[in-house]
Amino acid sequence: MSAAAASTIAALRAASIPLGEGDDRHDAILDLVGDARFVLLGEASHGTHDFYFERAAITRRLVRERGFTAIVVEGDWPDAYRVNRYVRGRGDDRSAGDALSGFRRFPQWMWRNTVVADFVEWLRGHNASRSDGRGDGATGDGVGFYGMDLYSLHTSIESVLRYLDAIDADAARRARSRYACFDHFGAEPQAYGYAAASGITETCEDAVVRQLVELQRLSASADQSEVGDAVAETLFSAAQNARLVANAERYYRSMFRGRVSSWNLRDRHMAETLEAIVEHLDRDGTPAKVIVWAHNSHLGDARATEMGRGGELNVGQLARERFGDDAVRLIGFSTYTGTVTAADDWDEPGRRMRVREGMVGSYERLLHEVGLPRFILPLRGSGQEVEEARRALATPRLERAIGVIYRPGTERMSHYFHASLPAQFDAVIHLDETSALIPLEREAVWETAEPPETYPSAL
Repeated sequence: MSAAAASTIAALRAASIPLGEGDDRHDAILDLVGDARFVLLGEASHGTHDFYFERAAITRRLVRERGFTAIVVEGDWPDAYRVNRYVRGRGDDRSAGDALSGFRRFPQWMWRNTVVADFVEWLRGHNASRSDGRGDGATGDGVGFYGMDLYSLHTSIESVLRYLDAIDADAARRARSRYACFDHFGAEPQAYGYAAASGITETCEDAVVRQLVELQRLSASADQSEVGDAVAETLFSAAQNARLVANAERYYRSMFRGRVSSWNLRDRHMAETLEAIVEHLDRDGTPAKVIVWAHNSHLGDARATEMGRGGELNVGQLARERFGDDAVRLIGFSTYTGTVTAADDWDEPGRRMRVREGMVGSYERLLHEVGLPRFILPLRGSGQEVEEARRALATPRLERAIGVIYRPGTERMSHYFHASLPAQFDAVIHLDETSALIPLEREAVWETAEPPETYPSAL
């Protein structure tokens, strides 16, 4: 090992805080959060148990000890809103598993897993213990659970229509007429996107925007003191579904114009949803404090990555720009090796796979060489040790990102990119060896033994 490499590792070890097993193991994270209103907790894959487990544990402490009022996840609005109703004591679901059953779209394991189910039950119990007795699902009933993604075009249409059917038959007829624009393309919005982007059909843009404007006006005109918190919350949800439909319509058309366009539209939608939730919760006069759960690629400031240099932005960057650096904390996760729940390709069954050791020249390899099995690495603050760690990490390195698909045979091309960690995150939690997330429904392929590290090149 060179003298420079040894110096870098020594600086990182000096700044690192070992992560134990006790309830106080995240004290350093809470200290880092301070008075921030937004804590964005990442993950280096969508299928690692340890990331979800630690993220849930941090969230419980932020809720109990720092008064955070909402969790916003990288999931679709209508599916997450069903969970929101459950954790606030509303709806007909009798368990977290039932409440999470709206997450049917691939990859189901991303939210239908044992860690999220346990957390949802905890959140329901927490809210019940602090309820003011109304039990109407209003913002005063405790911590909410919301989704910020935009893949639920048809489910969101159904939610808007169901809401309008209950309150205004004429408004429901207008909405059906506008949304009928999608009827010719079946359940696959990509078919619409291709036809519209190719000029084969007229776009549905005007129709969905008109519907959005109508619901936004209705929501804005509602006097919460007259309609009640629960009604205002339901109307807010309907307006969010209408906004999702409008942005999803644009997203599916943008898919055929290149990655940067569709990525930016999606992350702008997520950031706008976060802002809308904050504005809605702020209506009671108490500033909302929000925790976000999403992949590192959405939360680590895009300006510190090669994707950002290529024109991409993300939620972490937009949150810092909108709310200010002092109000936002970006916390990433990292692992060196272990197992992960992922698929070989889109819409295929999730299975347990072996994660290859971090590549030479990567942050994963460097953090492994620190020699601690689990630790927190602060990257924000003025202390000498933190400053030296930031300087040691300033030169961009490779960083790994595993989504719902894992391709170890082409890992460098498929899963690594260059980034500058200190500018990307305020802290990183490194868990050297991790295990696969456990889905609530495990198909036979998941239960089989892990493939060898050479997969798929050994076939």
